[in-house]
Amino acid sequence: MNAKMHFRFVFALLVVSFNSEVLGKNLKYRIYEEQRVGSVIARLSEDVADILVKLPNPSTVRFRAMQRGNSPLLVVNEDSGEISIGAKIDREQLCQKNLNCSIEFDVITLPTEHLQLFHIEVEVLDINDNSPQFSRPLIPIEISESAAVGTRIPLDSAFDPDVGENSLHTYSLSANDFFNIEVRTRTDGAKYAELIVVRELDRELKSSYELQLTASDMGVPQRSGSSILKISISDSNDNSPAFEQQSYIIQLLENSPIGTLLLDLNATDPDEGANGKIVYSFSSHVSPKIIETFKIDSERGHLTLFKQVDYEITKSYEIDVQAQDLGPNSIPAHCKIIIKVVDVNDNKPEININLMSPGKEEISYIFEGDPIDTFVALVRVQDKDSGLNGEIVCRLHGHGHFKLQKTYENNYLILTNATLDREKRSEYSLTVIAEDKGTPSLSTVKHFTVQINDINDNPPHFQRSRYEFAISENNSPGAYITTVTATDPDLGENGQVTYTMLESFILGSSITTYVTIDPSNGAIYALRIFDHEEVSQITFVVEARDGGSPKQLVSNTTVVLTIIDENDNIPVVIGPALRNNTAEIAIPKGAESGFHVTRIRAMDRDSGVNAELSCSIVAGNEENIFVIDPRSCDIHTNVSMESVPYTEWELSVVIQDKGNPQLHTKVLLKCMIFEYAESVTSTAMTSVSQASLDVSMIIIISLGAICAVLLVIMVLFATRCNREKKDTRSYNCRVAESTYQHHPKRPSRQIHKGDITLVPTVNGTLPIRSHHRPSPSSSPTLERGQMGSRQSHNSHQSLNSLVTISSNHVPENFSLELTHATPAVEQVSQLLSMLHQGQYQPRPSFRGNKYSRSYRYALQDMDKFSLKDSGRGDSEAGDSDYDLGRDSPIDRLLGEGFSDLFLTDGRIPAGVTCSFRGKNSQHSPSSNIRIRVLRMTPSR
Repeated sequence: MNAKMHFRFVFALLVVSFNSEVLGKNLKYRIYEEQRVGSVIARLSEDVADILVKLPNPSTVRFRAMQRGNSPLLVVNEDSGEISIGAKIDREQLCQKNLNCSIEFDVITLPTEHLQLFHIEVEVLDINDNSPQFSRPLIPIEISESAAVGTRIPLDSAFDPDVGENSLHTYSLSANDFFNIEVRTRTDGAKYAELIVVRELDRELKSSYELQLTASDMGVPQRSGSSILKISISDSNDNSPAFEQQSYIIQLLENSPIGTLLLDLNATDPDEGANGKIVYSFSSHVSPKIIETFKIDSERGHLTLFKQVDYEITKSYEIDVQAQDLGPNSIPAHCKIIIKVVDVNDNKPEININLMSPGKEEISYIFEGDPIDTFVALVRVQDKDSGLNGEIVCRLHGHGHFKLQKTYENNYLILTNATLDREKRSEYSLTVIAEDKGTPSLSTVKHFTVQINDINDNPPHFQRSRYEFAISENNSPGAYITTVTATDPDLGENGQVTYTMLESFILGSSITTYVTIDPSNGAIYALRIFDHEEVSQITFVVEARDGGSPKQLVSNTTVVLTIIDENDNIPVVIGPALRNNTAEIAIPKGAESGFHVTRIRAMDRDSGVNAELSCSIVAGNEENIFVIDPRSCDIHTNVSMESVPYTEWELSVVIQDKGNPQLHTKVLLKCMIFEYAESVTSTAMTSVSQASLDVSMIIIISLGAICAVLLVIMVLFATRCNREKKDTRSYNCRVAESTYQHHPKRPSRQIHKGDITLVPTVNGTLPIRSHHRPSPSSSPTLERGQMGSRQSHNSHQSLNSLVTISSNHVPENFSLELTHATPAVEQVSQLLSMLHQGQYQPRPSFRGNKYSRSYRYALQDMDKFSLKDSGRGDSEAGDSDYDLGRDSPIDRLLGEGFSDLFLTDGRIPAGVTCSFRGKNSQHSPSSNIRIRVLRMTPSR
């Protein structure tokens, strides 16, 4: 038994309910009383693991006990779900003599989105920690010596607060020959003893007895208590009082008022006088509770109610009453009265509401936006009455957004029936009504409040998505413009709005250089002086951001700020051209009335009426010679100029706007009359043209002129490049040879007269140039005009020229020397013979896809008389050097110079000699003519 007392006995009888109306699980445990504080009874995380594993996040589940009182006997660890002893548990103090003693409370899981409800019932088992005790250590008893054998006398009962086997079990009496005891049980289960006379008594033999009465239980270890019975033997009284019945059973309504007569006892004694006068009283062993509750009239024997009874506390009473006469050696008579308390519906239902907000029993807090079926409160109702009087119907009144759901027995959950919005309603008053089914029915009403906690679910809201404001230009920096306000119905930081401007640019500058906004109230201020002519409208976006957590919400609005124009710009004259605010205007002498003199063109940077201009002549027109259109500012003559005696006028013209105040510009027009018609006409036309031209036409003309100049430059470049290309096609035999070595497979062609270039010599010497780099300055230039002049004067003059044959391959050692010793005709005949016989065929030089360029001779103009191949092989129709039916200038020159050397049939006579003698003053008659044929390759 000692091991049991110190052993933590946990009996986990799990009663699982899965009805549609029940949420969660019933858990029952058993523990012994008097266990050490802190002892662990159970671990919910293990006992309900089968339910927790079905939740989304079992590891994050927390437990909370829904029990009342500041010092609960059992505590629950929120994280682990351990149920442990929080205070010393005394079963006798907790449940008194009730056989079933348990501690009940509810545990819910957190968070409440996946609410699970567990009903915990911990049965407290009794240990034998109390001994039976008598109310008096000495019990006096007086018995007449004439008492018959078998006479019974009730004795004081012992009291043991333990229950079960640990409670009072039996009585025992010390050994003697005259008395014995019998243990009996009352209707409430209590055991008492009656003293029985087993032998006749004789006062003269022994007048008193002292016996020990012992009460003991059956606990382990067994405990007992004792009292001394002091029995006195008195002298006999012949007749004793007698009751009509030995026992009475009375039904007493629990709502009976105090003073109600319960029983009128009637005992009789046939003796007379004092021996027959009866006195009524409670037996000496009755409990103090009976003496407090009931009252008996000692003379009349009326048993009345002295204190209100309660069925829920005590369902029955057993009273021992005695009647005793006043004679000597009186023997009392005993009677047992059993009073059964009848239950009436005298107890209203009790409502116990457990909220999630500790410390505030009548206020529950939930967050807006929580889903449907969010836990609000746990309601437990009970009625002390029994039967129909104890059956309860529970209802919830207040709002349809909440519902009452029964879990088990008389326990209910209050859950949300809709998603709540704090901005629509922040508080709800709910009423729980519990009503029993008794007649008449009794009900209890309990109120509590549900307050909705705020979350950041509303972004700041502007009344409009676009705000338009206006401010006059030339404002002062820092000027207040307007205020844009956004409202946020959330509370605290969730509804605290901060204003900022989103970054944007105006004319390359940040918007923050133009305006600024107060972040706390949305007031907008100007940071600079606005100029309508520079910026007429400023558009920017204002962002409103709340201070919510964890995510801030934002909203935007567009602010359009229009800069109102002020008349702060004077008109500016752009035509006619002014110099020192003065323009000179020419008027023809013959101008008639209505002649258009000029138009004053002006502009004003302002807008609207501030830019509407009008013109007027304020001075110099006293004789009204001129008139001006105030709108178009056209000036016309009002009279014929021939009739005016003056030739010059100075007109003062004012151009002003229509703003407030009006601004103006004054110009001076010097008008002069021209006498000459041509000049006048030209001047007039110029004036008219100036008047008719506008800015757009000037821009178009300027662009056209620029394009024309560019086109001319391009044409000049193209022409120059084309001419250079032609110049570089001269056929040079040295370059051709160098080039041909890299292209040996190019086809050969016959040399033509076009391949011959006449180059004048200086003192009979050939101006040789390097084939690597031409030197233009080494040869004098022969102009086309000079050549034409020589042809026209004498077709037989000495050419005094060198015939250069351009070819690709001529042996280095091959040369033809013609000196003055050789007759001229023979010299020419030999040369022409070789040419006509085709003994030398030049090869074109090919580089890539084009023929190589020959080095340019210094006598560039002689190329005009050169018959060169285009470099594409033999000349054919379509070549650049081929022209059917056209005689080359060289052909004509050779024909005229050598016509006397040919016969009429065109053949050169054999043995003909001719000499070349230059008639140029630069050459002496004896000048040698040397013809050197370089790099000539015999034809194949």
